[in-house]
Amino acid sequence: MNDEPGHRLAADAGERLARVALTRIAEPGDELVGRWLRTHGAREVLRALRGNGARLPGAGERRWDGLRSRTDRARPEADMAAAEAAGVRFLVPGDREWPGQLDALGSSRPIGLWVRGAPYLRFWALRSVAVVGARACTDYGVHVAAVLGAGLAERGWTVISGAAYGVDGAAHRGALAAGGATVGVLACGVDVAYPPGHAELIRRIGEQGLLVAELPPQDHPTRSRFVLRNRVIAALTRGTVVVEAALRSGSLSTARHARRLGRFVMGVPGPVTSGLSAGVHELLREEGSVVTDAAEVIELVGNMGELAPRRHGPAVPRDVLPGEAACVLDALPSRGAVESAQLAQAAGVTADAALVRLQELCALGFVERLGNRWQLAREAKPHPGHPIE
Repeated sequence: MNDEPGHRLAADAGERLARVALTRIAEPGDELVGRWLRTHGAREVLRALRGNGARLPGAGERRWDGLRSRTDRARPEADMAAAEAAGVRFLVPGDREWPGQLDALGSSRPIGLWVRGAPYLRFWALRSVAVVGARACTDYGVHVAAVLGAGLAERGWTVISGAAYGVDGAAHRGALAAGGATVGVLACGVDVAYPPGHAELIRRIGEQGLLVAELPPQDHPTRSRFVLRNRVIAALTRGTVVVEAALRSGSLSTARHARRLGRFVMGVPGPVTSGLSAGVHELLREEGSVVTDAAEVIELVGNMGELAPRRHGPAVPRDVLPGEAACVLDALPSRGAVESAQLAQAAGVTADAALVRLQELCALGFVERLGNRWQLAREAKPHPGHPIE
């Protein structure tokens, strides 16, 4: 079976059932199994593992026996029936709904995806951003992630994350609160609420958005499965934003996958005194892009012309003054009054020009006249110890 990227023929029923069985047998991201699938197809791989064929190349005896021992728990027809009853569908490469960007994972591409929720995954993934970060994040991290999630959702972007505590949950909640699109990529079955404290959030994502998993129904997470799940988050999206991450944070693996796949890698800076920002800052030092809001994220991952607004400091009245008038105003002392001739010398202009500019500045309320001397108007004088802005 030709299973190479770009080959969009849908799998037949037998091939699909074989892939369902293999989600019970192989761990997510198993590159050896991925190479077998590309070369032989799922049915032949399953047939060999069930003892009906020769050992496939590349596996030692212990590895082969370990995979074979798992075939006893594979009941693909029962899994499909249970999934359909729960409103869960199983996608494989070649399906119309399969997100083609996952093919960039090569031999570690998912065997298939279990999906819960009504929206079309392929379309939602076309304009999507991953927002990930620390589980034990600060209030700052929660706030930033929620605002990012809401801002991206309001602009028509899908927010993808892992439904974990901390930054992940805040990003999902922000998107849901904005009535936008969000996808939770789980390290367990889509019918398992993990972490348990996010049962309500995961239920809402499944109802208003999408839940996605490589693992079959009822399968539970392990430490390695969380790390392997991150490659799917990175591959599905145009870019990954990391909000708060310690130096050994698992969320940084999502950013590393994104970098290897040629996706945008972004980080939100935090206090340099915070250990929860140290991982983000190291990421930015390497080659990440600094972002602070949804508009800046979209400027990087969006289409040409989707630019973030330029940031400016507050405008002050003196900004509109022509150059010579600004020079004369700058030459006035912060305290006391001076004659126009003395001011002209300090500003480097003629006496006549200084007098004209002083009259203009007086009309505008910047200066006031005391006989033949001039001083800053009371409203224009700086506070003690501060220069005129």
